[in-house]
Amino acid sequence: MIKRLAKCVREYKAASILTLIFIVGEAILETFIPFITADLVNRIKNGTDMTEILKTGLLLAVMACISLACGGIAGFTCAKASTGFAKNLRKDMLYKIQSFTFHNIDKFSSSSLVTRMTTDVTNVQMSFMMIIRTAIRSPLMLIFSIVMAYVMGGALATAFVVVIPVLAFGLYMVSRKAMPAFRRVFKKYDRLNESIEENVRAMRVVKGFSREEYEKKKFGDAAEDICGDFTRAERIVALNTPLMQLCMNFNMVFVLFIGSKMTIESMGTTVDVGQISAMLTYGMQILMSLMMLSMIYVMITMSAESAKRICEVLDEVPSLSEAENPVREIKDGSIDFNDVSFKYSKTAKKNALSDINIHIKSGMTVGIIGGTGSGKSSLVQLIPRLYDVTEGNVQVGGIDVKEYDVKLLRDSVAMVLQKNLLFSGTIKENLRWGNENATDQELIEACRLAQADEFVSIFPDGYDTKIEQGGTNVSGGQKQRLCIARALLKKPKILILDDSTSAVDTKTDSLIRKGFKEYIPETTKIIIAQRVSSVEDADMIIVMENGRIADCGTHGELLERCDIYCEIYKQQTNGGDSDEANE
Repeated sequence: MIKRLAKCVREYKAASILTLIFIVGEAILETFIPFITADLVNRIKNGTDMTEILKTGLLLAVMACISLACGGIAGFTCAKASTGFAKNLRKDMLYKIQSFTFHNIDKFSSSSLVTRMTTDVTNVQMSFMMIIRTAIRSPLMLIFSIVMAYVMGGALATAFVVVIPVLAFGLYMVSRKAMPAFRRVFKKYDRLNESIEENVRAMRVVKGFSREEYEKKKFGDAAEDICGDFTRAERIVALNTPLMQLCMNFNMVFVLFIGSKMTIESMGTTVDVGQISAMLTYGMQILMSLMMLSMIYVMITMSAESAKRICEVLDEVPSLSEAENPVREIKDGSIDFNDVSFKYSKTAKKNALSDINIHIKSGMTVGIIGGTGSGKSSLVQLIPRLYDVTEGNVQVGGIDVKEYDVKLLRDSVAMVLQKNLLFSGTIKENLRWGNENATDQELIEACRLAQADEFVSIFPDGYDTKIEQGGTNVSGGQKQRLCIARALLKKPKILILDDSTSAVDTKTDSLIRKGFKEYIPETTKIIIAQRVSSVEDADMIIVMENGRIADCGTHGELLERCDIYCEIYKQQTNGGDSDEANE
């Protein structure tokens, strides 16, 4: 795990190493200053001249300035290294997530991924900062201070033999008790973020069903749970301070009492005033170093869980693998499903699709119809390799999709999914997701084809109209048409509409299909729909049931022989579940 995270330091190695160098310099200078100060105090007591005092004072001032400079530079390089490390960590995580397939993404919830890229990365960043600065400085200060204490104080340093083990054991017990609570918090953060995400994304539903109080309670319970764990942990960690004060006061009393007694009895020959002063300073440094080490231990232990969660993302292997020598040209938009079976996970007991055999010629318009859960969306997601087949193979242009360069394949297959999503930005910016180099004329043409130009042109700012996050300032039908236009700008060999005209009226739906037929005749068009009217003029209609193909043929052929299709058709034309009702 440490090796994996260390790779993210990269260009900030120099800043990390410089931090270590300057920290060592600061620690050495800080431990020598009390030694020189003690010597100065003794010389003043013995009646040294002013010149010597000024020289020593100047030396102390120079050492203090150099120590301050070392600390300042170390702080700057440490900040640069730790923030750069966090930047690289987030970048690597995002790049990794972008390589995930739907199968990989299904393994992590979106709220969990957000927590890992924010809270968890921040925790690891803080630990990295402490490791390269405080975790080096504190042990060095501890070792140097103990050595100098024995050099200066001799028998007086015995106080540390008692104080250090007591403080170290106490801090260890405090940290050990606090850690389980800290570890529990992170998974609860996932649930808290999930509650927030669901609430914000489904705000219209929440208000529509007057469930605000329920959502408040759900969020409040999650927040209270986290607060409780943090409170218990912080309550334990708060014991650090009184324990520290106890040891510090004991050290001070011991040094002053025993030191004074030894000074008086020996008339300053064994222990002098300067040594007592130095011992108090070294005692403070030793205890502060132990205190800092305890904080580092708490932080590192707490962030270890965060580091583990980050590495789970970084080490996740995409379920799709690229061919060694991928094909970089797609001949046409023909599609073949050969004995295809598919399930979403290896542990699933039931296939989502079974025994699929379909042969679609390039340029055909194919309709797919069937009940909820019949496998319609699962079928089309295999074409651009959003998932890989479990058995059999899917071919595009006569070649197995696994042989293609994935980017090339997905650039050649445009999908408009059930859940249409627009990004914050202008309409132009959203459309250019389909083709970043598209001209304004090409944008207008695609919108005309998708029947979107008529409403875009009446907006005050036209194609420069700002789209709010998620497309909340346009209707469902407008959003669908903009998403279709965006897909058309890819100029794909295969266009897949996954129930993407459900929010438009039948007239607009008909105009969109007519535009497809006239303007993109060579593009293979696959239309998943709930309405028979959306697919009745297709070259071939596939009827799905329970993950299998129940029948396929033209509208007329299916009316003659397919009971499922006939029933759907009759319900929508005569049974009251008409197009108007669906709208």
